[in-house]
Amino acid sequence: MAGHAPPRLRPNSLRLGVNIDHVATIRNARGGDHPDPVRAAQIVAAVGGDGITAHLREDRRHIRDEDLARIQAATNLPLNLEMAATDEMLEIALRHKPHAACIVPERREERTTEGGLDAAGQHNRLAPIVGRLADAGIRVSLFIAPDPRQIEAAMQLRVPVVELHTGEYAHAEGEQRAIELRRISDMAALAALNGIEPHAGHGLTYDNVQPIAAIPQLAELNIGHYLIGEAIFTGLEGAVRRMRDLMDEAR
Repeated sequence: MAGHAPPRLRPNSLRLGVNIDHVATIRNARGGDHPDPVRAAQIVAAVGGDGITAHLREDRRHIRDEDLARIQAATNLPLNLEMAATDEMLEIALRHKPHAACIVPERREERTTEGGLDAAGQHNRLAPIVGRLADAGIRVSLFIAPDPRQIEAAMQLRVPVVELHTGEYAHAEGEQRAIELRRISDMAALAALNGIEPHAGHGLTYDNVQPIAAIPQLAELNIGHYLIGEAIFTGLEGAVRRMRDLMDEAR
């Protein structure tokens, strides 16, 4: 299945994963099949994206179950399935076997994923899920706040990847943004030092991505909402290419 393809290797070692959830959000607002998130995945593949991220939520507000296999079959890009730590989502992940599964917090009332997963406080719940995903050959990631306690929890859970939540950085200004950037940089270094590959994402835009992209330990950025929003004005090809260029310039 195409979804098993490994991530592309880049000389600067920073990959761009594109979250296509909100193409499905627009489709679902009216029903029917248009716009098709599969077409978005194909465009991302054609213009140099390194992976596709899709979040199958409990309420199916955007990506639907049947979208997963269609996305996997449509491109050779690895699929990163964002999922809550539930039995239902575990079984879906084991059935589809995406390249990666990123465990995220999920609350029904939230508009998007706000804040990081409390891996430290949910160790006993997460451990068997992480184990079953890993046994199936799925690369497990935890979407966590840039906090040493959460990095330690990821180490205890033996996950190969963490995705650092960049929302606080994205929303901060002035001196506070510099503080948040340092926190992300420090936690990326701590993760890498302990054999965990650090990724980052949430709230990244053309205006704020470069300081994050310049963090040398980061291997991947996952960006979705902003790119789909920009695609309304410039097209998805142009939006992905510009983000890719900005990331490359930062390295």
